[in-house]
Amino acid sequence: MMTRTLTFALVAAAALAGCNNDDHNIVVGPPGDDTNTAANAGVQLPPSIASTKTYRCADNAVVSIDWMSDSKSANVRVGKSGSPTQVVAAEAGKPMTGPAGYSVNGSPTASSVTIAVPGHKAQSCKA
Repeated sequence: MMTRTLTFALVAAAALAGCNNDDHNIVVGPPGDDTNTAANAGVQLPPSIASTKTYRCADNAVVSIDWMSDSKSANVRVGKSGSPTQVVAAEAGKPMTGPAGYSVNGSPTASSVTIAVPGHKAQSCKA
């Protein structure tokens, strides 16, 4: 029994002796490779959705607007399953326009906005 305990202790000591307790740092790429950091320095992420509101227009149409965090763009959807169309303004607070006659004049905090979509003239819509 004593021989087994001694053998077990020696095997355990040999196994632990094989462990290297040095810190391990994994570095991708050659040392001093800062080219990725420099190349991506000017990257700007797209704006996120700041708020989403649904509006009922004068002609009884339902329009949903995703107001973006840059205050210069929005995504407009007509109806429940409409595809989003992006409208943009040159600067924050100005009317936003998009392709095919889309336009939005207003802000996410206003209770009503003026919206134009293809086939409809600009009309007042309430949140």
